[in-house]
Amino acid sequence: MTLAVAGCGGSGIADDAPNASPAAATGADAAPVAVADDTSSSVTSSSATAQSAAAEGDTASTGATSTTVASPATSGDLATTTVPSAGSGNTFPLTIVDETGAEIVVTSIERIIPLDGDVAEVVFALGLGDNVVATDLSATYPPEADALPEIGYQRALAAETIAAYGPTLLVATDIAGPPEALDDLRRLGYALVVVPNESTPTGAGRKIRAVAAALGIPERGASLAAEVDAAIAAASVPVPGADPPRVLALYVRGTVAQLVLGSASNTHWLIEAAGGVNVGAEMGVQDNAPISAEGILAAAPDVLLVTTLGLDSVGGVDGLLEIGGLSQTAAGQHRQVLAYDAQLLLGNGPRTAQVLAQLRDDLSTVAVAAAGNRTNDTTDETNKEDNS
Repeated sequence: MTLAVAGCGGSGIADDAPNASPAAATGADAAPVAVADDTSSSVTSSSATAQSAAAEGDTASTGATSTTVASPATSGDLATTTVPSAGSGNTFPLTIVDETGAEIVVTSIERIIPLDGDVAEVVFALGLGDNVVATDLSATYPPEADALPEIGYQRALAAETIAAYGPTLLVATDIAGPPEALDDLRRLGYALVVVPNESTPTGAGRKIRAVAAALGIPERGASLAAEVDAAIAAASVPVPGADPPRVLALYVRGTVAQLVLGSASNTHWLIEAAGGVNVGAEMGVQDNAPISAEGILAAAPDVLLVTTLGLDSVGGVDGLLEIGGLSQTAAGQHRQVLAYDAQLLLGNGPRTAQVLAQLRDDLSTVAVAAAGNRTNDTTDETNKEDNS
């Protein structure tokens, strides 16, 4: 039996493994987590207007590299602005300390560029999507983010392309790079805030709070984060029943990347919270490691967990099972494969509780099927011995 789940909502690539090829993932859209009813607004400043005019010559949806890099105006050119949000907004400019320990002065949020698909989703969930002027290729949810001009892929950014859009605020996670591009943006004077990107049950809430702080709406962020944290906690109750299924999480991109995901991946805590056993962690894998036929056979997974984009890249379930050793496992022999949208599975964003609940239910089904498969396999072996 194949359990192929298209995903709990259309989205893009977030915390993908190294050497990933960015592409849009598929899946039916789902409603985002509800947000407190705050009114979003654009913030005007003389600096942002000047940068917008400088960027007008190169704002095609392809995000083509510009040969001219315009530095932002100094904070002295900016008018003091306020984000009205039912008493939760701060006055700009504001100073925050980001995840790297750097002290960042944010002078305006009129022109935001999230450098990560998860961050883009958070900005939209916080009600400031209208202020986003461009996104990276991984930002495909919500659809409004997907429709914006693109600056390239989060791991392969170019300062000139980003600067062409005249951003007043850049928000990234530790995935953004290369470091030289980020250093160029900082040297040019752009406000670049790095937010936490933890692969833990509380990681989504921390990310939301940090993004909201950078946007000057901490109370709005606290409200959304509390909702997301509560939803994740509610979904982290495994369905009682058969033995916990053994799950092998894989990152695949055709023949370019075929990796086992380990204890540092977002899949690890999701598997455990959903009532499964992460065999990648049992194998001693931390971030990721090349697929080893011998190791996989010894791990004896009941089910394979992949992204829909990864599954498509190898030609579906049949192609996946051609990868070393997978076809010889119980998961491969019984075609037990779970596929989810990449951003939901790897990103730890506002909709994480949805994918966790889906995974919990699917693993419950897998556990029952695996127990039956083991019984049938034992019976078959007994019959073979009796007939020999």
